[in-house]
Amino acid sequence: EVRLVESGGGLVQAGGSLNLTCVTSGFSFPDVDMVWARQPPGKGLEWLSTITLGTGTTFYADSVKGRFTISRDNAKNTLYLQLTSLKTEDTAMYYCAKDSVLGKRGQGTQVTVSS
Repeated sequence: EVRLVESGGGLVQAGGSLNLTCVTSGFSFPDVDMVWARQPPGKGLEWLSTITLGTGTTFYADSVKGRFTISRDNAKNTLYLQLTSLKTEDTAMYYCAKDSVLGKRGQGTQVTVSS
């Protein structure tokens, strides 16, 4: 069974930082691209970042480029997202996903940024 479990969200003041973790199981983690996405309240799912299999090349949405950093530990089957310089508009449910933003997702972890 494919499982993805996000954690690390919370309440933080604007300008603060958080580190999100996605622990996976049930598939060959090193052999797939991994994605972070988010869904703000009342809005659709927004792709944030992808890290590829193999070389670990990273891609970011303009809205988070320079502030968020995606990484992976293939030995631990774990995906990470470091969030810095957080803004109130970053408030959302954050998800990790397998393969693409439309792939299997976890249950999400809530990030709330206060002003």
